[in-house]
Amino acid sequence: MTPYVVAGLTFFAILGVFALLARRTASDSGVDTRLTQYAGRQGEQPSEGKAQARPLAAIDAAMAKGKRGGQIARNLARADIKLQVSEFIGVKILAALAGGGFGAILGRAAPTALVLAALVGAVLFSFIPDIYVNFRAGGRQKAFNNQLGDTIGMLANSLRSGYSFLQSMELVSREAPAPMSQEFRRVVQEVGLGLSTTQALDNLLKRVPSEDLDLLITAVNIQQEVGGNLAQILEIIGHTIRERVRIKGEIMVLTAQGRISGYVITALPIGLAMFISLTNPSYMAPIFTFGLPPDAWCCFPAASIVMITVGYLAIMKIVDIEV
Repeated sequence: MTPYVVAGLTFFAILGVFALLARRTASDSGVDTRLTQYAGRQGEQPSEGKAQARPLAAIDAAMAKGKRGGQIARNLARADIKLQVSEFIGVKILAALAGGGFGAILGRAAPTALVLAALVGAVLFSFIPDIYVNFRAGGRQKAFNNQLGDTIGMLANSLRSGYSFLQSMELVSREAPAPMSQEFRRVVQEVGLGLSTTQALDNLLKRVPSEDLDLLITAVNIQQEVGGNLAQILEIIGHTIRERVRIKGEIMVLTAQGRISGYVITALPIGLAMFISLTNPSYMAPIFTFGLPPDAWCCFPAASIVMITVGYLAIMKIVDIEV
C-alpha cells in the first residue's frame, strides 16, 4: 500500500469521524445535563429513552469517573471547549491517524523509514489536541488574571454603593469582558441553583487555577466568617494584583528574546528535516537505515531529538522567572 493510499484513507476516516462528532455535538444536551453541569449533581441514572437517544452518554459517564477522564474534563472546562471526554479522545485518535499518514509520506523513501516515521508521527500528533487545550487554557487564564485587578475594583465600588456581594458578582457578569464575565456568570448561576457562595467560588478556582483568584476567594471566605469591611479589603488586594500583573508584563518583555530564540532553535532543525524529506526523500533515507558508521552517530534521529529537547528545556528554564 503506497503512502498516498494511506493518506487518502486517513483523510476519509477523519471526515467520517468528524461527521459523527458533529452529529453528536448537535444533539440537545437536555435540561438535566445542564443542571448537573451547574449544580454538580452526581449519581443520577438516565431514563431508558434518554439512554437510547444518547448512546454515548454511558461512555462519557464511565470515562469522566476515571482519573484520566476527570483530568480531561477539567482541562476542557478550563479551556472553555464544549466537548465531552469521549469526543476529545476521538479527536486524539483522529490526530494520531493524521500523524501516521503524514509520517508515512515523510518516510516514503524506505520501508523502515515509512513504518518508523508513521509510528512517530502518530504518537506526536496524538498530543496536538492536548497542547491546543493547554494553550487555550493558559491564554484564558492569563486574560483572566489581567482582568482580575479591575474586576476587584468594580466589586469594591459596587459594595460601597450598597450592593451585596452576590449582586456585585452579577454586575461583573454583565459589565466585565470575557472570560471574566463568563466565569462570574456561571458563579451566579450556580448560587441561583442552590450552591453556597463558598462552593461556587471553589468551583471557580478549580476552573481557573490562579494564585491571585485564590487570594481573593480566601479574603471573601474569611470576611464572611469574621466580618469586616470587604470593600476596603478588596481595594488592597486589587492594588496588589495590579502591581503583580505589571511586573509580570515587564518580565515577559525582557525575556521575549530568549523565548523566541528557544522556539526558533527548536523548530529550525525539525522543520528543515521535514522540508528535505518532502522534497528529496532519498537524501534523508540513510538516517533511518541501520548500520551507520561510528562517526555518524549524531545523525541518529533519537539522539538529535534528545539534544533538541534538552536545549529547549534549558532555555525555557532560564527565561522562566517567578513573581
